[in-house]
Amino acid sequence: YPADTVEDEMEMATVRHRPEALELLEAQSKFTKKELQILYRGFKNECPSGVVNEDTFKEIYSQFFPQGDSTTYAHFLFNAFDTDHNGSVSFEDFVKGLSILLRGTVQEKLNWAFNLYDINKDGYITKEEMLDIMKAIYDMMGKCTYPVLKEDAPRQHVETFFQKMDKNKDGVVTIDEFIESCQK
Repeated sequence: YPADTVEDEMEMATVRHRPEALELLEAQSKFTKKELQILYRGFKNECPSGVVNEDTFKEIYSQFFPQGDSTTYAHFLFNAFDTDHNGSVSFEDFVKGLSILLRGTVQEKLNWAFNLYDINKDGYITKEEMLDIMKAIYDMMGKCTYPVLKEDAPRQHVETFFQKMDKNKDGVVTIDEFIESCQK
């Protein structure tokens, strides 16, 4: 009998706590409370523990690209969502990233994209980083693309990217060069 009371109290505490967390997330994101509740339900359904590790993230992401290998791209994406670099993506991390991607300003979206491409987080995108991302994208798209892609397509893509973005021709793209070029 007393065990039921403790359980009831814990349930009440949980019920009381969740809306506060949702209200905080509502303030930190561009989602409504209702949207956050729907996102949370979906998130908890896929990740009952409330956090996603990289393997689970890759598994979920691979379902969107069954024709290719999305493992490497999902790794880069996971690192972009895992903003505190603790090896897991919490619901809060997920919502903040999604909020930027879906409803952020152009500036916010470009900052997020730059962070994705800046693999080692040193403030610069190098040709090597961009090539890693491009190869990952081509792998993810699979061999079923039309027209059939040439083997050196990722490298050509990177060269084109750097011709447009690397304004001072120093071999790296800074956040300012990236944003300025993308806005044009």
